[in-house]
Amino acid sequence: MTELHLREVPDPCCEALVDAAVSKTDAAALAVVFAALSDPVRLRLFSIVASEGEVCSCNLEGPLERSQPTISHHTKILAEAGLLVGERRGRWVWWRVVPERLELLQRLLARS
Repeated sequence: MTELHLREVPDPCCEALVDAAVSKTDAAALAVVFAALSDPVRLRLFSIVASEGEVCSCNLEGPLERSQPTISHHTKILAEAGLLVGERRGRWVWWRVVPERLELLQRLLARS
């Protein structure tokens, strides 16, 4: 995966995408993040985890109407994009949003 060259923790000086052009390298890295969110199932999954704070994989089958292997596929893509982090507890993985990544996206999409 391409690493985002922007600071991992957003700095108040970071400019929104509408305020300044991003570099070629940062655009490629950001495209990975936006591509991960471009799938409706992944966008819903991300939203569920963000709104709950932490969610067990076992609790995503019902709301997403998808099988566990499909949910694993989607969580893997979101994790590879740096949007989710999982912690195995027994048989299941519990997912959380990476707060720094969410803050970075909010900052980049904000209008000043």
